Amino acid sequence: MTQISEQALQTAVRQYRDPYLNKDLYELGAVKSLNADESGNVTLMVELPYPSKGIAGALNQLVGNALEDVDGVESVDVHVGQKIHSYKVQKDLPSVPGVKNIIAVASGKGGVGKSTTAVNLALALQAEGARVGILDADIYGPSIGMMLGVPEGKRPDTRENKYFVPMDAHGLQANSMAFVVTEKTPMVWRGPMVSGAVMQLLQQTLWNELDYLIVDMPPGTGDIQLTLAQKVPVTGAVIVTTPQDIALLDGKKGIEMFRKVDIPVLGVVENMSVHICSNCGHEEPLFGHGGGERIAEEYDTTLLGQLPLHMTIREQTDGGTPSVIAEPDSEVARRYRDIARRVGAELSTRERNLSGSISSVSVTEH
Repeated sequence: MTQISEQALQTAVRQYRDPYLNKDLYELGAVKSLNADESGNVTLMVELPYPSKGIAGALNQLVGNALEDVDGVESVDVHVGQKIHSYKVQKDLPSVPGVKNIIAVASGKGGVGKSTTAVNLALALQAEGARVGILDADIYGPSIGMMLGVPEGKRPDTRENKYFVPMDAHGLQANSMAFVVTEKTPMVWRGPMVSGAVMQLLQQTLWNELDYLIVDMPPGTGDIQLTLAQKVPVTGAVIVTTPQDIALLDGKKGIEMFRKVDIPVLGVVENMSVHICSNCGHEEPLFGHGGGERIAEEYDTTLLGQLPLHMTIREQTDGGTPSVIAEPDSEVARRYRDIARRVGAELSTRERNLSGSISSVSVTEH
């Protein structure tokens, strides 16, 4: 029986570099154990720091193949899991009970697909193995309920006449002002009332052990947005824009706003980057080209992904089954899941919030 070199095993494991953090598994602190018995059976336990179910199979195969090539190895068993921590928020604001990380999805202007992105990002993070909730903070135009297929007029349960129980929608924990007022009631409120209502929804909802709470922010960068950015304990923000110059200008304002209140901008999602003809499949950049890349470069942030302008995205979302759920194997769903992994990976490089809730562990692949 050949004695297996521990050094050779470690070298084999180091061949794999994480595609989102560009580090090997030892640099990430992701190797929890690596053991070889006398019969040549090798067991590796890996724990990635972000939602990563979609790449667990590839990691398993690549690392497993590398370990099988080591002299003396007879069999390899690789376990891939993930552990999501709580990360620091601006000005050390107190955490929201039951929530580890809050991600604000914002845009400098309306009409860029912010809510569609927020819903699909939440569903994509969930598909990658995280526990996710979504809060519709867009008081004047709450649309998350419709996008998630929550029937009109359905109300959340309450506890002690004080707390809301979040709605279950495609496995997400969801709450929205639309669930507590009727669709036909216009929100004729001033700024302080709006931010007060959002804080109440956030703090009086019984969120249940969420890794991420996605907050769909109201569009714009005015007083309401600034107040929310100062009061809500946000771990990071995602800016949604289109390649159009006017949208990019407003997107920059969004980045500036979050930076003013010490909230890290995790990156930019460029929506409607190309139009895909539903008849012939021809692609055309209707709103310009490369805008998301330019804004990301100018502000030293990441271009998280580019999404096409395609009729099915709108139809699926309007119908209450967003793309990630409706067509999980489609190119659009694949892009959203890639964006979700990027967001999670980017967050994992931040300083930990040691006063936050306990980290959750899930094993996703054997």
